[in-house]
Amino acid sequence: MSYVFPPPAQVSVEVKGRAERFPVNRIYCVGRNYAAHAREMGKDPDREPPFFFTKPANALVPNNSTIPYPPRTANLHHEIELVIAIGKGGKDIATASALEHVFGYAVGNDLTRRDLQFAARDAGRPWDTGKAFDRSAPITAIQPAQGQGFDKGKIWIKVNGEFRQQADVADLIWDVPEIISELSTLFELAPGDLIFTGTPAGVGAVKPGDHLEGGIDGLDTLITTIS
Repeated sequence: MSYVFPPPAQVSVEVKGRAERFPVNRIYCVGRNYAAHAREMGKDPDREPPFFFTKPANALVPNNSTIPYPPRTANLHHEIELVIAIGKGGKDIATASALEHVFGYAVGNDLTRRDLQFAARDAGRPWDTGKAFDRSAPITAIQPAQGQGFDKGKIWIKVNGEFRQQADVADLIWDVPEIISELSTLFELAPGDLIFTGTPAGVGAVKPGDHLEGGIDGLDTLITTIS
């Protein structure tokens, strides 16, 4: 097969302890999946279930990267998250069997141009310019799940050595099996899909020169510098 120009390289993520890499298909993100964060965004988590949005696969940035402050924003926010890596596809997946579809877990940062997100929200428009921009998804290596779930563990991020977000994965409104099950009713999941599961309270602005470190118990620490 020939192309009018060379196709882009396959986006992939490092797998902890293995030479093989995880080829990325799609990136899904869950909105407002921690109650305290929903409240700080002005929403009531007891009345609104989580919803989904997407980022392009090429928004991923490997661990220990320096990334430029993005254009057209004056309010870039960090959002530390547990990421699910899907290894087995399916649709209408039962909650009881959802963990069979998990390849592993990683730490991600759903970087957000908050001013553009809020402007789009207030105008009733899609969030793409606020969420799906270039280099908006730093991620660690994926830790293989080995059949295990991920239902607890401290989640945190520090900016220039000061804690900004601190919570526990146990605080998720919808847990890992429920997220997979619900998402699979909207899309047919495929091997290579990543799911950013939502961020806890404490999101805030970063600026050029800031050094970010974030993690979840049992996973690598995600380190990013904003230039």
